[in-house]
Amino acid sequence: MLDQLREALRALRTGAVHPSERRPMIASMRDTLVQARVGLGDLRAALDTTRARLGEERRELETVRRRKGLAAGIKDVQTVTIAERYEAQHLQRVTVFEQKLAVQEAELAMAEREVEEMTAELKLAAAGIDSVASGGAASGGVAPGLDTSLDPDAEQLRQELDSLARAQRRAATNAEADEKLAALKRRMEK
Repeated sequence: MLDQLREALRALRTGAVHPSERRPMIASMRDTLVQARVGLGDLRAALDTTRARLGEERRELETVRRRKGLAAGIKDVQTVTIAERYEAQHLQRVTVFEQKLAVQEAELAMAEREVEEMTAELKLAAAGIDSVASGGAASGGVAPGLDTSLDPDAEQLRQELDSLARAQRRAATNAEADEKLAALKRRMEK
């Protein structure tokens, strides 16, 4: 899932996406990131389950060892033999759960990093800025990867990226003005 998102982001950055397809593609990528975040929650839940099961197995192992020691103390050979068999089983389970826990922790850390990176790249793509060199469309220059001499649509894409950046700045300015106006009205009512 994240590999597809990465490929789509690469296509956006290189200008391989037609400007009319850009917004639906970004909306689809946002949905994918939401699903990835839900997946992180599932990974955390699985990790908690593994920790709980590991704790149970460790307690069972301690109990079997204690019982084996008590049986050995009273020279009960049959109980010691059975306890040794169960001790080996619980020890094997503890080892497997420890390995599983380590793998799940590594998987969660990797997935969290990927989701953070994809989120940052998506924000940049949505703003029309290339994540490799943020001096592109936002600073008025041609977006990196867009060779206007070879691609006739590249100029149109650059103009759309510039337009999106201007619209974003204008929206932020308008929001700030609306906020100040609302604050002023509240003060006037007092």
